[in-house]
Amino acid sequence: MRVLIVASYNKNCFAPFILEQVQALRQHGVVVDYFGVVGKGIKGYLKALSSLRKKINEFHPDIIHAHYGLSGLLANLQRKVPVVTTYHGSDINVTAVRRFSKIAIRLSAWNVFVSQRNVELAKIHKRYSLLPCGIDVDNFAIQNKKDARDALQWNQNGKYVLFAGAFDNAVKNAPLAQAAMQLLPEVRLIELKGYSRQEVATLFCAADALLLTSFTEGSPQVVKEAMACNCPVVTVVVGDVKERLEKVQPSAIVERNPQSIANALHIILEQGERSNGREELLRQGLDNRKVAEKLIQIYNNILEKV
Repeated sequence: MRVLIVASYNKNCFAPFILEQVQALRQHGVVVDYFGVVGKGIKGYLKALSSLRKKINEFHPDIIHAHYGLSGLLANLQRKVPVVTTYHGSDINVTAVRRFSKIAIRLSAWNVFVSQRNVELAKIHKRYSLLPCGIDVDNFAIQNKKDARDALQWNQNGKYVLFAGAFDNAVKNAPLAQAAMQLLPEVRLIELKGYSRQEVATLFCAADALLLTSFTEGSPQVVKEAMACNCPVVTVVVGDVKERLEKVQPSAIVERNPQSIANALHIILEQGERSNGREELLRQGLDNRKVAEKLIQIYNNILEKV
C-alpha cells in the first residue's frame, strides 16, 4: 500500500506526531511519502494544488492522508485518489477555519477526529473514526528520575513543573500558569520549547509534574507523552484530557484559576509519586503501533470500495 501524507511544512519540518505516526505505518510495511504545503491560509494552500497533482503523478499513491482541515481541503481538490483527513483540534476549534474543514469533511473518503469534543463541534454522524494520535512509547520510555535530573543538571531536591508548550504561544495560556506559580515560589516552571524529542522524554522523567492551561486543544500530545513517562499531569478541562486521565493517579483536572492549579500541584509535589500513566496509555491503545494498525484498516476499507 502506498500512502501520501499531505501536511503543513511552513516551519521547514512536519509536526513530530505526524513523523512518528508515519514511522509506525512504515514498520507495518506501508510505503509512505510526503507532500509539504508551504503557504498560509486558504489562498496559500490552494496555490499548492498544481504541485500536489505533480507529486501524485510521480508517487502514484493508493491513499492520501491529509493532516488538518486545510490540507484535507487541498487534497480533495483532486478526485483521482481517495483522501483520509485527520482533524487535530485548531481546524475544528477555530470557527474561521472550521468552515473550510467542513468542506473537507464532505469531500473526504473518511475523516479521523482526535477527540469526541471535535466530533461534536463538527456535527458529523457518518464516515468518521474517533482516533487520537498515538505516542512512540519506545522514545518516551521511563527513565530513572535521578538519572534524568543528572542529565539535565537539575537540583535533585528541586521542584520542577513543565509548562505544556512555549510561553509565547497565546493558545497555551502561559499567564494563567505563571500566576499559579506565584503561589508556589519554591517551584520552577520549565518552558517546553526548543528541545529534541529525546530531551523532551528526559524532561518528563525528571519533572515533578506537567501543567496544561491551554484555551483550546484537540487531543494534546503532551499529556500522552507525560503519561508514557509516568509524569503526573495537572490540567484544565480542555480537549480530551478527561478521557485520557480518568484513571491516572496522581493527576488532577482543575478549574481555570491560579489557586486551584496551585493547590493541585502542591498536593502532587508533596506526594512526590510517579503516576500510572504509561499503563493507562497502553490500556487505551495509544501506542503508535496500535494506532497505525487502525489507520491501515481504514485505508483498506476505503480501497475495498474503490
